[in-house]
Amino acid sequence: MELRDYITVLRKGWVLILVLALVGVAAAAAYSIVKKPVFSASAQVFVSTQSSGSVTDLVQGSTFTQQRVTTYANLVTTPIVLLPVATSLKLNLTAAQLAAMVSADAPLNTTLIQITATSTNAVEAANIANATSQSLTNVVQQIEATGATDTSQVKLTRVQEAQVPSAPVSPKVPLNVILGLLVGLALGVGIAVLREALDNRVRNEADVERITDAPIVGGIAYDSKASTRPLIVQADPRSPRSESFRTLRTNLQFLDIEGKARSFVVTSSVQSEGKSTTVANLAITLENAGYRVIVIDADLRRPKLATYMGLEGAVGLTDVLIGRAELQDVVQPWGRGSLHVLPAGQIPPNPSELLGSRQMQNLIQQLEQQYEYVLFDAPPLLPVTDAAILAKSASGAIVVVAAARTLKNQLSGAVATLENVGAPVSGIVLTMMPTKGPDAYGYGRYGYASGYGVPDDKGGDKGSDNERDTEPVALPVGVRRTSR
Repeated sequence: MELRDYITVLRKGWVLILVLALVGVAAAAAYSIVKKPVFSASAQVFVSTQSSGSVTDLVQGSTFTQQRVTTYANLVTTPIVLLPVATSLKLNLTAAQLAAMVSADAPLNTTLIQITATSTNAVEAANIANATSQSLTNVVQQIEATGATDTSQVKLTRVQEAQVPSAPVSPKVPLNVILGLLVGLALGVGIAVLREALDNRVRNEADVERITDAPIVGGIAYDSKASTRPLIVQADPRSPRSESFRTLRTNLQFLDIEGKARSFVVTSSVQSEGKSTTVANLAITLENAGYRVIVIDADLRRPKLATYMGLEGAVGLTDVLIGRAELQDVVQPWGRGSLHVLPAGQIPPNPSELLGSRQMQNLIQQLEQQYEYVLFDAPPLLPVTDAAILAKSASGAIVVVAAARTLKNQLSGAVATLENVGAPVSGIVLTMMPTKGPDAYGYGRYGYASGYGVPDDKGGDKGSDNERDTEPVALPVGVRRTSR
């Protein structure tokens, strides 16, 4: 993943990251509140040896003392030192339990021993540290006693008495909160990256570009009311979704198809990706631009085009292919007369054979001579082979991909199906694209604002249809401008 991909992941997963960061802070705060405060107190003991006062004795005594200091520090947590402490302070603790509360440290190249005691009671911590230092002094004098006088040559002196601490050393609330925040952020970022890595759905243009080199010719904005108003260009011509179809129309005009007729098979990987509504709205926008257009319902299994266009679909393409009706008798005009619709007709038992027949090829050639744009609404590519067979006879295929619904392997399989039969993929259309967020098919790059063309409060227009239709549009990567 590139830096741009990580930034996109953070933008998409910022809610999850924020929630986990807050959870981390809350958990750290709760731990700090629930945990009992622990106090720490320290006493310091100086270790010295008796000598005659000569330089040699002083050097030898100093070396001897430094060697003994480490040993004395280790004695602090032994029962011989701690049992008298428990008895003197009347602590109901064993030597092992008391040893867990006491520690000793001997700084390097010194003859000092620092004894530290911790407890949930500040006074108790100071008392334990002082009692332990006194007990260590007594124990050393006993075990180091030698000679006829039964006296020790080593002397321990408490040089610093433990004071009652005023503030606990644990829990450290600010530190715990910062650690909780960092842990929450790390978990959030990790989960967001993992989710993105495991996500197998096509969500944006970058996902499409990783699968195919075919140009992205359009992105259709998501509309929650699409099922109730499939012909959005007619129902709400100033909506962002209608503008998406105008952009698709413009990009389709500049597709380089090497002098071939402009006949396109609009298909998808699987069903319910919006191919039928896409081809219907595209046909209407082309008619609005003054082109002679015919749209054919070539989905001979589940035809929908006639229903969307509000036409009678009992007779249509099937009847023409089997010779039961003439083309001019079943083609129905729509709108101002420049757009014609050829419904599917009766559902045949052999749709693949009909679409791949010689009659179908002759029909395509005939339509290409009569119309400037010939659009086919074909079945999905993965369940059946109808669209692949039909696309081989047309100028190319336009594959519709539903954002956040189509799987990446489904799109790659659909593209491979077309390539296997030698059918060119003229372009990809992303449908159901969000209008906001990192995966949006951004209007910003095309110079459109979200309210462009919507009437203002004074009844005026922020832009007319003619202005939208003639404004220069930036084409996606791979779309080349050609003269008509």
